[in-house]
Amino acid sequence: MAVSLLAHHATTADFDLARKVTITGTLTQVDWVNPHIAMLVDANNGGSETKSWRIETNPPAWFQRIHLERQNFAKAIGQTVVVEVNPARDGTPYGFLMNIKFEDGTKLEVVPDQPLSRRNRAPE
Repeated sequence: MAVSLLAHHATTADFDLARKVTITGTLTQVDWVNPHIAMLVDANNGGSETKSWRIETNPPAWFQRIHLERQNFAKAIGQTVVVEVNPARDGTPYGFLMNIKFEDGTKLEVVPDQPLSRRNRAPE
């Protein structure tokens, strides 16, 4: 996927923070880059069509402060995840990560405007 993550933007400009969408799919990629980490999740809506969702989250430094690194997410590549996102305002399969539940049952909640914390158990 050739998508530039170099342009920084306001979360409220791109995402509808009043809405939540839950996506279940396969984590296929994690780009651990500034200004936002991006993940790709391939989700099947129950039909024959699979949508590739681009999901952004906080920058790497945010995760490092709560002792999470790229490998915590990379080990889940190829596994089924359940993510809750604030969807893109334009209706594209693009969202800002609110929480992610990994196949082993661990869950991480991302609250960008709250103090750093691990709510529940994060992936080891």
